[in-house]
Amino acid sequence: MSIPKFKNINIKAYKPGKSGINKNIKYVKLSANESSLGVSEGVKKIFKNKNFAVHRYPDGKSQALRKAICKEVNCDFDKIICGAGSDEIIQMICQLYLNKNDEVILPEYSFLMYRIYSTIVGAKVIFSKEINFKISVESILKKVTKKTRLVFIANPNNPTGTYLNKSELIYLRKKLNKNILLVIDDAYYEYNLKNDYVSGLDLFKNSKNVFILRTFSKLYGLASLRIGWGYGDKKIINALYKIKPPFNVNFFAELCAIESIKDARFVKKSVRHNTLWGNKIKKFFSKYNVSSNEITSNFLLLNFKKCKISSNLFMKKLLNKRIIVRSMEEYKIKNCLRLSIGNSSENKYLLKVVKKIFKNVQ
Repeated sequence: MSIPKFKNINIKAYKPGKSGINKNIKYVKLSANESSLGVSEGVKKIFKNKNFAVHRYPDGKSQALRKAICKEVNCDFDKIICGAGSDEIIQMICQLYLNKNDEVILPEYSFLMYRIYSTIVGAKVIFSKEINFKISVESILKKVTKKTRLVFIANPNNPTGTYLNKSELIYLRKKLNKNILLVIDDAYYEYNLKNDYVSGLDLFKNSKNVFILRTFSKLYGLASLRIGWGYGDKKIINALYKIKPPFNVNFFAELCAIESIKDARFVKKSVRHNTLWGNKIKKFFSKYNVSSNEITSNFLLLNFKKCKISSNLFMKKLLNKRIIVRSMEEYKIKNCLRLSIGNSSENKYLLKVVKKIFKNVQ
């Protein structure tokens, strides 16, 4: 008996960073850009509630969460759509906009799911060059053709940690053909405190040809619950609702997201912790000729180009000490590692181990 033929999808599946090799050993996981402080106290209280009506379907339009988002970020209820992580919304955008042989422009070093979902629907992915790991607006514009339908950028960018400032974003949108949808992923926006930075939502809240992605997986610590949201013109949102699965956001995830977004104190505490430790770790690594990006997100791209030890060997030595970081081989970034900022005890242990590693490097 033969297997019914399915279409050939010529792309590698997403490969997440290691979570733990031996389940009997406790690892320090600094590979997935997760929240260093976990979740807010309000969310912890929800965890203790054992009276959830899990036998009931959730609200298919996540209306309570959308109302909470509107209240906190001052935006339009009808321009919001929620998903099982912003990943799902990326997928829906690709399904809505892309036909076979349409073109999508991505920075050469960018979140892998942009290219995966684009390829699945038959679109052609075009990569724009980066300069010193920074997105080049001019390179994006040079790649535009009559077939270009979407441009994806994360700002700050993952995995490089660099960003486009306010004037660069405005220039990009102005120079792009008005019929091209610019998708800006704000996943790490809370961490960027630079004076010339403005989030995509704050800058293009009223734009008809910019779509914004946001997530609860990073700063808010809800990564395992899979919840995020998108913001765009009402016509785009209405069309996405035709594609969206009927009950894609579970009730528990929505409750936790509502509680998370209300807690301004937790947000400030998380950003303060990230800035303090990010700068401390960056400075520490620089002593060993390992360069990295400015603190604009909750991770550092460590560049071992001028270091006495290679990134691969360094990663193996960290793993021997139960520390997991993210290899950049899948992103095709040579001799670099991505390091997430951990909690205080994790960071202290990291610096202790790193000091010993470099002490033994000849």
